[in-house]
Amino acid sequence: MANLKEIRTRITSVEGTMQITSAMKMVSASKLKRAQNAIVQMRPFAEKFNEILSNVSSTLESTDHALMQNKEVKKVLLVALVSNRGLCGGFNSAVIKRIKNVIAENPDINYAILPVGKKAIDAFKNSNNISESQHFAEINPTIWDDLNYQKAIPLAESLIGSFVSGEYDQITIVYNSFKNAAVQDLKEEQFLPLLTSNKKAKSASIDYIFEPGREEIVVDLIPNSLKIKLYEAMLDSFASEHGARMTAMHKATDNAIEMKKELTLFYNKARQAAITNEILEIVAGAEALGG
Repeated sequence: MANLKEIRTRITSVEGTMQITSAMKMVSASKLKRAQNAIVQMRPFAEKFNEILSNVSSTLESTDHALMQNKEVKKVLLVALVSNRGLCGGFNSAVIKRIKNVIAENPDINYAILPVGKKAIDAFKNSNNISESQHFAEINPTIWDDLNYQKAIPLAESLIGSFVSGEYDQITIVYNSFKNAAVQDLKEEQFLPLLTSNKKAKSASIDYIFEPGREEIVVDLIPNSLKIKLYEAMLDSFASEHGARMTAMHKATDNAIEMKKELTLFYNKARQAAITNEILEIVAGAEALGG
C-alpha cells in the first residue's frame, strides 16, 4: 500500500492538472463562441454566392473554363486542414488517418500532401508524399492565428495556380466540418476541378442583366468562389478545433475530479488504518509494560 505522503502528492498533482484542464476548457469555450459566429455568418453568404454562380454559369460549358476542366486523374494534391496544437481529442488524428487511408486505397495515383497546421507537418514530415512544389513553399504556421479571409487568399491562389499549370489533376481538401461543440464531421471535399451541379437552382428563373457579359462575369466569379470555399472550410476547421478541445478538456476535468475523489477516499482509508495501527501498538505496549 502506498504511504500517505505518496497519496498526498498524487492528490496535489491531480488538482494541478484539474486547474489546467478547466482553464483550457474556458479559453476554448471563449474562442469557440467567436469561431462559431464566424462560420454561421459565413455559410449563408457562401450558399448564396454559389447559387448565383450556378445560375450565371448554367449555359457555360465546363470545358470553357480552365478551373472546370476534368482531367485524367494521375496526380492528386490532398490539403490537410488541422491545428497547430494538440489536446483536442481525435480532431487532428481523424484528418491524418483519413489521408493515409486514401493514399493506401489508391496505389495507382500519385498523391501529394499539403499540410496546413503544425500537427499535419509533424505527422507527414517523414513522408515521401509531402508537396515539394515552390508554389507551397512553407505555409505560414500562423495562418490559424487571427484567421481571416485575407490569409486564405494566397493559399487559394497557390492551389488554383498549381491546377491550371497542370501540376495536379485534382485537389481535395480534408477537414473537420463544424456541427456543434461536441460533434465534428470529417469531410473530404473536391476543391478543383470545380464541380458543377446538374440541378437547377431555386432562383434559376431569375433574369439577370449582365454587364459586361455572362462569360466575363463567370471568369471573375469562379476564382472568387474558390477562395470563399477554401475560407469556409478553414472557418469550419477552426471552429471544430475549439469545439473538440473544449469537449476534450471538459472530459479531462471530469476525470480529474473523479480521480481526486477516489484518491481522497483511498487516503482517508489509509490514514484511518495507520491511526488504528498506532493505537494497537500503543495498547500492546501498555499491556506489555503492565504485564
